[in-house]
Amino acid sequence: MELSCKSEYAILALLEMASHYESGEPLQIRQIAAQQNIPDRYLEQLLATLRRGGIVKSQRGSKGGYLLTREPRKIILFEILECLEGLEARAGEENINSKSIDSSVIEEIWQEASRAANFVFQKYTLQDLCEKRDSRRQLDIMYYI
Repeated sequence: MELSCKSEYAILALLEMASHYESGEPLQIRQIAAQQNIPDRYLEQLLATLRRGGIVKSQRGSKGGYLLTREPRKIILFEILECLEGLEARAGEENINSKSIDSSVIEEIWQEASRAANFVFQKYTLQDLCEKRDSRRQLDIMYYI
C-alpha cells in the first residue's frame, strides 16, 4: 500500500490549515501552495474535493480562502482519505463467485491488510499529525544546537 500523491498533497494542505486554525483566518491557495510546495491548480482541485466532503470550507472575498470546518483534533485521517480515495468502498468489494481459489486467497489477505490500514487511519487526527510534526521539528532544532 502506498500513499497517493493526491492524498499526500491534500494532507500537507490540511496540516498547513491546521497550523493556522487558531487564528481563524482563511488561507489562500497560493499561500498553502507556496508553503507546502504544491502546484496551485492541483491544490485547487483537491480543496474542492475536500470542500464537497465537508472537511474544509471556502470563504469568498478579499480576505477569502479556505478553513477547516472543525478543530484539527476532530478531523480523522481516515475521513480525509475516504473523501479523496473512497477507501471504504474499495475495502468492501467482494466478487468471490467469479474468482479462482488462488485469487480468493489473495483477495482475502488484501482485504485484511486494508482493514488493518483503515484501523490505523482511524486512530489519527490532524492534530496528532501536527503534534508529531512539531515534536520532530523540536528534535531537529535540538540536534543542530
